[in-house]
Amino acid sequence: MRTRRRAQSALALGLAVLATAGCAGPASSGAPADSGGPTAAETGSSWSFENCDAEVTIDRPIERVVAVKSTSIEMMLALGLRDRIAAVAFPDGPYADEWAPADPPPVLSERVPSQEAVLDVAPDLVYAGWESNLTAEGAGDRDALARLGIATLVAPSACTEPDARPDPLTWDDVWSEIELAGRVFDVSDRAADLVARQQRRLAAVTPDTRGLSALWYSSGSDTPYVGGGIGNPQLVMDAVGLTNIAADVHESWASLSWEAVVDADPDVIVLVDSSWGSTAKKIAQLESNPATAALTAVRAGRYLVVPFAAGEAGVRSAEAVETLSAQLTGLRL
Repeated sequence: MRTRRRAQSALALGLAVLATAGCAGPASSGAPADSGGPTAAETGSSWSFENCDAEVTIDRPIERVVAVKSTSIEMMLALGLRDRIAAVAFPDGPYADEWAPADPPPVLSERVPSQEAVLDVAPDLVYAGWESNLTAEGAGDRDALARLGIATLVAPSACTEPDARPDPLTWDDVWSEIELAGRVFDVSDRAADLVARQQRRLAAVTPDTRGLSALWYSSGSDTPYVGGGIGNPQLVMDAVGLTNIAADVHESWASLSWEAVVDADPDVIVLVDSSWGSTAKKIAQLESNPATAALTAVRAGRYLVVPFAAGEAGVRSAEAVETLSAQLTGLRL
């Protein structure tokens, strides 16, 4: 099903480019959009591609963007596009030091903005980190925004429909998303450079070989919300040499019972740090519950920490690998 989606996306993109530019090179088999093809700025015309089961048409240079969620905001910052960000929402926490701007963009809302707030900014495009950000109750329904002349883009790794989501997420998906953003914003050279730099960082990490099992604990107290077997947590844990105790859960993120966690008794616990669910809060929860307090990782204090924004698929996935690998190296069993 994933292969068919990519083939359909590449075919649709190829037809659009043929219609607007008169010629096209071979379609890429690995990216949602061929980052090497002409852009709207280059052709003076439009091009279209499939994005989370929606057709996106770029018919003019994208100069004003409302970016919702850290994944989309930091994608733009990493590509040197601070000047194109009209406003942001749902930033998830501090930006990575390596591309944090001296003049942070204005924040419409700490959570999902309303459509009215988005329209007040008059963007060319709304770039969302989650598909659920683009609803009538949120930043705006995709079709409704399109009718108003506002394009929308969702981080492809966050597509939710089975025929559109990465299954499982791979590093090629992460690189393809960067390349797609490069094409949308007409900075393909910057995107190619960013991919190359991230690939070098990833290649420099040596996976842990001790066969350690891990729980990726994102949020929740009564029922933990954890990293499943097909998303960014799995991708990152594979890269650092950890065995995910929820690898057989066919979701990127999912609820898992504490009973299942106790039965698995992970060697280490990855804690996602956020303003609404701090590391300290999670540790207090684990240590105050008699069942989880008896876990090997809890008794030994074997906690690894990753910022929420680095736990999402995107330009901070490689950073998550680096920081968890460094913490694992210092972990004494």
